Amino acid sequence: MIAILGGLTAAAMWAASSLFTSRSTRMLPPVVVLGWVLLIGAAISAPFALWGGVPEALEGEHVGWLLLVTLGNTTGLLCAYSALRFGKVGVVAPITSAQGAAAAFIAILAGEQLATGAGLALGAIVVGVVLSSVARGLDDDGERREGLAVAFAIAAAGCFGVGLFAMGRVGQDLPVAWVIFPTRLLAVLTLPVPLVLLGRLRMTREALPLVVASGVLEVLGLVAYNIGAREGIAVAAVLSSQFAAMAAVAAYFLFRERLGTVQVAGVVVIAVGVAVLTGLQV
Repeated sequence: MIAILGGLTAAAMWAASSLFTSRSTRMLPPVVVLGWVLLIGAAISAPFALWGGVPEALEGEHVGWLLLVTLGNTTGLLCAYSALRFGKVGVVAPITSAQGAAAAFIAILAGEQLATGAGLALGAIVVGVVLSSVARGLDDDGERREGLAVAFAIAAAGCFGVGLFAMGRVGQDLPVAWVIFPTRLLAVLTLPVPLVLLGRLRMTREALPLVVASGVLEVLGLVAYNIGAREGIAVAAVLSSQFAAMAAVAAYFLFRERLGTVQVAGVVVIAVGVAVLTGLQV
């Protein structure tokens, strides 16, 4: 039950974060938005991590997992933000949601046992990603932008999958704050700090509330996922992928986004595949 609740809570947080990011990345470059999101995440998680002190369980092996979480999550966010800058939430979010399937696939390779039929569900998710990538009635410039969005979204799904799996592993031994804070701190040193030195970490009044909301919700989603993954990496990872359906529906009503018939079919196939895979694991 904890894995289910953690995954669904993460999905809600990440869906809201995607909506805010889809607007802020059209006001600021994606790398700048990411820089601020990482700074906000580090600021939020620092007090909780430092209050409890360095955990005695922290070992060299955990450092390796934390580095993998940092690489996967940071690269994934940059790709996702770039995708949202060029494409629709209703297309980008479902493709990015394949992160759960990617994490589940990695878990299989690592020896975690999934129920019979999980392979078919993973295959269905892949088919859904392909269908949702098909653009409708666009001119050359529109097709190029949609193509970039799809490419970035697929890359984001793969990177997030690596990060989610690594987070699930290290989260079994370390407190939640000591999974999030070190990875955010490492990410800050590799991206926001260089941006500050180059004078490129800027902000506008219009983008500020959107970026702050994205940063806070991203961290809350990671906390919820990490708690859920302690009980089951595959279940928490796949359920957290439901953020795509939540974001797509919200974008339809909030931003009046319209998708082609094939794209809608792809979104439905992804949702069904995720639901079946989840049902097999619960």
